[in-house]
Amino acid sequence: MPSPRRRYLLLSLCVLLLIGLVAVWLRSTTPQIPEAIKRGYSEALESARNGQPGAARMLYQQLGRPDLSPKRRVWLHAELPNYPSPQALKLADADLHSESPDVRRAAIGSVVGLVPTGQRSLLLGPLLDDDDPNVRFAAVNALLGLSPDDLGLYFGAMQIAIDTWEQMLEDGPKTAESHYQLARLHLHNAELKKAQLALEQALRLQPDNLPALVMQIEVLDKQGQGEAARQLLARQLQTQPASAYLQHALGMWLLQHGQSEYAVLGLAKAVELEPENRHYRYDLATTLHAEQEVEAAQKQLQEIVQRYPADRKARVLLINYWKETGQLQNVQILLAQLEQLNPDDPALQQGLQAD
Repeated sequence: MPSPRRRYLLLSLCVLLLIGLVAVWLRSTTPQIPEAIKRGYSEALESARNGQPGAARMLYQQLGRPDLSPKRRVWLHAELPNYPSPQALKLADADLHSESPDVRRAAIGSVVGLVPTGQRSLLLGPLLDDDDPNVRFAAVNALLGLSPDDLGLYFGAMQIAIDTWEQMLEDGPKTAESHYQLARLHLHNAELKKAQLALEQALRLQPDNLPALVMQIEVLDKQGQGEAARQLLARQLQTQPASAYLQHALGMWLLQHGQSEYAVLGLAKAVELEPENRHYRYDLATTLHAEQEVEAAQKQLQEIVQRYPADRKARVLLINYWKETGQLQNVQILLAQLEQLNPDDPALQQGLQAD
């Protein structure tokens, strides 16, 4: 019969052998990431941000890594909406289930950029019950403004999440931001009087809060007080004529009221005051196009693509505008560039079929 010492040695050897077998099994079942891909994170991020050839492929490779840190995943998701494809949506959907709340919130942002408004609820609806309140509220933000039909099965969950957020905001510190968020929630629920009161509180605490001011104009309009809205905007423009934000708001307000020829002036002024703002340029381009000023619209979109090669939205719209005017050589150039960026872009296939 083995001595106690011998039995101890045999047991220790068995344990060591078992540990070794487990380690080998883990190595065999854990995906091995090639060193070239591990070292390629910074290059992939820079390529995606700058709209360089192969950007989509490198972006997808990095987001497909199981060993990537949450912080790095968040940065990549900021670029993903410019590179849509079935693979991009699959990666975003996978990260909606990440263990990291920060990654889940970043994935919500990707879904917002990749999926049309009315189709988001199927993907984002489950996050209205997320354990992390910041993730829940990010899902609410992404679904605000959707109709009951668009929300579908998640209409009830959305209302519960909104009620919970409203209660937290009302019970928490009274800041301009908390009142502004309350106004957004009230506006979604068509509680216009409550939204108006919340905005008044936000502006009392922070008179230069321009988003709150512009929302107040919207709420006044919805209450049938169009003249009061117009006067409020006019007064603000008199005191801050060099505010690109307010000039843009003026242009959009005029556009919503059927005065597109005057809207162009406000939007153009916003671009003049803040030439780096591509969103202002985009709105100016679409308004110019609606006014049959197609060449001027094309120039604004060209400026965006030149300054921000990764801006897919402007690139795709410019392709469509050039098609309208029969500039097929320019269309082919942009389609070729798009194919270099992302060969699986749905707009690329539509563009090739149309020619």
